[in-house]
Amino acid sequence: MSSNILSYVGWTFLPNLVTGWIQTIYYGITIRAGDPKPQPGTPRYIKHRQRIHIAVIAIYLLYTIYEADYSLRQEGDFYQDLDLPVDVDEKKIKARFRRLAAIYHPDKAVNPEEHANAEIYFVKLKSAQDTLTDTTKRWAYERFGPDVLAWQHVSSIRDYLFVGVQTVTPLYGGSIAVMILLGLFGYLQWGRYWRYLIFAGLALVEYHTLTRPYWSPILTKVVNPFFTTFTSHPPILPFQFLALAHKATFTFFVALGQLSPLFAPQDRPASNSSSGFDEQHLQRLEQMAQSTEIETQRLLALEMTPLVGDEAGQNDMKGRVREWLVQNTIRSDPEVRDAMGRAMAKRRVGAPAGARLTAT
Repeated sequence: MSSNILSYVGWTFLPNLVTGWIQTIYYGITIRAGDPKPQPGTPRYIKHRQRIHIAVIAIYLLYTIYEADYSLRQEGDFYQDLDLPVDVDEKKIKARFRRLAAIYHPDKAVNPEEHANAEIYFVKLKSAQDTLTDTTKRWAYERFGPDVLAWQHVSSIRDYLFVGVQTVTPLYGGSIAVMILLGLFGYLQWGRYWRYLIFAGLALVEYHTLTRPYWSPILTKVVNPFFTTFTSHPPILPFQFLALAHKATFTFFVALGQLSPLFAPQDRPASNSSSGFDEQHLQRLEQMAQSTEIETQRLLALEMTPLVGDEAGQNDMKGRVREWLVQNTIRSDPEVRDAMGRAMAKRRVGAPAGARLTAT
């Protein structure tokens, strides 16, 4: 329980923290000193952050599954305790137990501490032997794990299955209730279809694994052949497979929650959607325009300094500036030239309507 809590707490801040570190390192490597780096909020910065964040979440998701698998391997199973393959028959199980009991029997311990450890290990071997040599207990153990040893008033496969389903039902019922409740309050909207689809797939796989007298083909034809062929990983039992499936599913749901801010559509005000600028950009443009106007007035005042007190010179300067504006700004405007062309066409006989002036 504590490891699961720490795992979910890690999901709340580690991906964002690591993404920021990697993005900073990436810019430090790929951008030369002195060149501007993408600033937060710019399209390039957002694109890089999305890609890095997706990679970080994918790697952390795989690590979480690996951590769960490592914990299961550390706990071991009865087949590993007896060092036997999963398809071993009853005769070989008993022979293996007798051999190990002769080696690790508590009576062979030389001091009290070793005797206590030997007793614990011998009881573990005895439980493994008793469970695997009983067909009904072996079926239940492979699907529900070592918890079946504590179940009482069970003697048949139907009894074990009934108790096992009772232990699994709260997980699915509680999970569905939480997802529906969060959906009603507006949470978990992005990826909702995939959540329900994957959850239904998990329930179907678990139902098939628990109710069939044989192991799931996913284990016998895909997972275990891959592990035994390419790795030193021991074969996975059905209850271990289901535990990993539970961990992977709920961790994937958390990962979807981390990815939703990257892909969920962002609501924008209608007034900003037409212009393409938000309020922050407009304020920045307004500040730039004001600073440019102030600087222009200052430069104009400096240019007019020699004419201070000379009214005739000032009037002459104003006339020349006015003429320059008319010639180079107003008359060069396409709409003004078009209007002047139509006006001249009314005065000149035979001039085409809408003619443009080519000379002033």
